[in-house]
Formats: sequence, C-alpha cells, structure tokens
Amino acid sequence: MIKDILDDSRKRMSKSVESFRGDLARLRTGRAHPSLLDHIMVNYYGTPTPLNQVGNVTIDDPRTLGVTVWDRGAIEAVEKAILESNLGLNPNTAGTVIRIPLPPLTEERRRDLIKVLKSEAEQAKVAVRNIRRDAIAQFKELVKAKDISDDEERKAGEQIQKLTDEHVKKVDEIVAAKEKDMLEV
Repeated sequence: MIKDILDDSRKRMSKSVESFRGDLARLRTGRAHPSLLDHIMVNYYGTPTPLNQVGNVTIDDPRTLGVTVWDRGAIEAVEKAILESNLGLNPNTAGTVIRIPLPPLTEERRRDLIKVLKSEAEQAKVAVRNIRRDAIAQFKELVKAKDISDDEERKAGEQIQKLTDEHVKKVDEIVAAKEKDMLEV
C-alpha cells in the first residue's frame, strides 16, 4: 500500500516537473527555438489550429525562425496569429516562407522574463508539495483504518519528503539553467 502511494506520487511529481519544463519552452531566450511558437493558434478557415499543423517551423539562423506554410491561403492568418501572440515578433513574408527575426532582449525584458520564470517555478513547486500533502493524507487514512502502524506512517512520511525534496531540486536546477540562458547576451 505504501509503495503504491509512493510510486503514484513519484509519477505525479515527475509529470509536474515535465509540465513545468514544457511551460518554460514558451519563455523566450535570446536564441531562436521552434517551441517558442508552439502555443500559437492560427484561425485556419474559421477553426483555431496549432501553428505546427499549418506549416513547418524551422531555425534559419540563431536569431531567425522560419515558418513554411503549406497552404498559400493561410499565410495571412499565420502572420496575424504571430503578430497577436504578444511575443513582440514581426514576421516577414517571402512567398510561402515567413521569416521571424528575434530582436535581442533588453535588460529590462530579461528581468521581467526571469520574474515570470520564478513565478512558474513556484507554481511547479506548489504542485509537487500538493502531491506530498495528498500522499501524507493517504498515509493517515491507512493508520486510521489500522492498515499500517504509526512507525510505518512516519517512515513513509520521510520517504515522501525525500521524494518531494528531489523534485523541488529538479525544478530549481531547471530554473538555474533557464535563467543562465536568459541572461546570456
């Protein structure tokens, strides 16, 4: 029983960390990265469609993304979606290829992005701690039902705390790497 709860908690904590890592792909660093445009939805013939289903996103050079649109009729919709994405990007069209130069980040913008990064990290840590809280509650229910002893509950509590510390440390490592990447000029 305890092992099942710990395994479930480990899986859920790992998913929270991976979700956090995925959310960070949206945060812009100084370099071009295709995942920067992953969350952009294009109004494709009246249907909101992810950009990667309308065209192919590539890296042309370290500061330029290229979007090759498969349907000529969707080029304007893709341009409009990129402009409205609040990423501060200005697409340039040449035939079916849209080039998106990434302007260098200002120091002030970098600081703002780091604040967003830390806020996202705190949310990820809270998610991990909530999973710990749920596991501890399950351990207490097992003690109440007399399925495990108080000593087993204490040991399980220590194990879930170690698991929590491990995943919080992973979040901190991801934040440190992303922050270093953001501050790179």
